[in-house]
Amino acid sequence: MKSVLIGTLVFILSACAGKAPESQPAPKALPTTLQEALTSPYRTEGHSARDMYRHPVETLTFFGLQPNMTVVEISPGAGWYAEILAPYLSANGKYIAAAVPVSVYSGGQKFLDWLKANPEIAAKVTVNDFTPPTGSIAEDNSADMVLTFRNVHNWMKNGNEKAAFKSFFKALKPGGVLGVVEHRAHPKAKADKKSSSGYVSEKAVIQMATQAGFKLVEKSEINANPKDTKNYTKGVWTLPPNYAEGEVNKQKYAEIGESDRMTLKFVKP
Repeated sequence: MKSVLIGTLVFILSACAGKAPESQPAPKALPTTLQEALTSPYRTEGHSARDMYRHPVETLTFFGLQPNMTVVEISPGAGWYAEILAPYLSANGKYIAAAVPVSVYSGGQKFLDWLKANPEIAAKVTVNDFTPPTGSIAEDNSADMVLTFRNVHNWMKNGNEKAAFKSFFKALKPGGVLGVVEHRAHPKAKADKKSSSGYVSEKAVIQMATQAGFKLVEKSEINANPKDTKNYTKGVWTLPPNYAEGEVNKQKYAEIGESDRMTLKFVKP
């Protein structure tokens, strides 16, 4: 009788030991390719709806992104690109977010909340405050790539575009890549030093980069949108996802889609 009880107890303990705690979710798989990063469980639900306008795989491939690189994303905002880049780089590379403090841009809280919800990724991410002309995006000559998506017009608004591009140059290693995506103004549009419409001329961006010491390597039309007429009273924010005019002509703007964008690849000699 004693041996039966002992045997039953051993069986019960063994069964309990083999049962995983229900409170611990299964670990998420890290993406090993950019295509996997697009369907990764680390992405916020609904973000993939904008892939058709932003072409992240094609854009990052054009810039030459590799999984073992140290990459700085400038002003990641709410973290749309960060949710692709940080998991992809976490195994063999490094992701650095040069972020505007949430005290200046409250939308950045979404990115910080995402990091908090994914501590295994957050442990490998560096977040540096960057509000040009103050702040350092990374140590000098330490980054393989610096990426900026639709930020140049913000620096122009405050007259800090020169300081921003200089900081990119300092952070990159010789041979490092600067990738720029920006709302593209009509080539015949009147020059606007403050970029009040949100659109910037391609010529102006190239001039900013070359004056900082960069060399233009290649242009791409990956993010072009010929439907964008660029003549809206409320600027680029008239188009999705902002719809600055509210419900007025919303369907019309939805059919146009997101803005026409330049995609430029520079290198630090």
